[in-house]
Amino acid sequence: MRLGRLAAVLLALALVTVLTTSARAADDPRWVFYSKDKHDYTSPWFNGEHRIMVPFGCTVAPYYSPDPRCQDDNGFHHGIDIAMPCGTKLFAAVRVRVMPNDSLGPAYGDNPVLLRNRKRGFDLVIGHTHKVYVKPGDMVAKGTIFARANDRGAPDGCHLHFEKRAVGGGLSTAVAPRELLRLTRVKAGRG
Repeated sequence: MRLGRLAAVLLALALVTVLTTSARAADDPRWVFYSKDKHDYTSPWFNGEHRIMVPFGCTVAPYYSPDPRCQDDNGFHHGIDIAMPCGTKLFAAVRVRVMPNDSLGPAYGDNPVLLRNRKRGFDLVIGHTHKVYVKPGDMVAKGTIFARANDRGAPDGCHLHFEKRAVGGGLSTAVAPRELLRLTRVKAGRG
């Protein structure tokens, strides 16, 4: 009886290893990581475990103009870019209202999502979305799928850009979105 249980556990571990390896083999070859962090993260905002491509703040990523806040002529990234396969589902982690995205420029792709929660005091810009299932004015309940990830407007493959702003605020009000995203590090990192 114990040998059967042990065999089942070993088989399950082998299956998880194969599935994880297969998923990583399918990574987008266009991904470029401007972060030394090689861990995968989960979040109630998206499906699966994914790695940060460009962190919030000063970065060597070439897409941003030099910023006086940064040394060595580095640019400033106002959000977090997280690499994930095209089609990855996005969920509302809290109740949010969908706002018009007219104020967002082309750097966010052709159909970014702007979500607002006045009670918690934030706007969340999500760039490079596709198959958006909500429209401005909609109230989205916690746990509801509202869009999928894509590579629209992204030169470096499928990923999502998450940017936390003050309610009704512009780019200058952006702050680190990590706490809002509730990123949870997966124990094993990528080599």
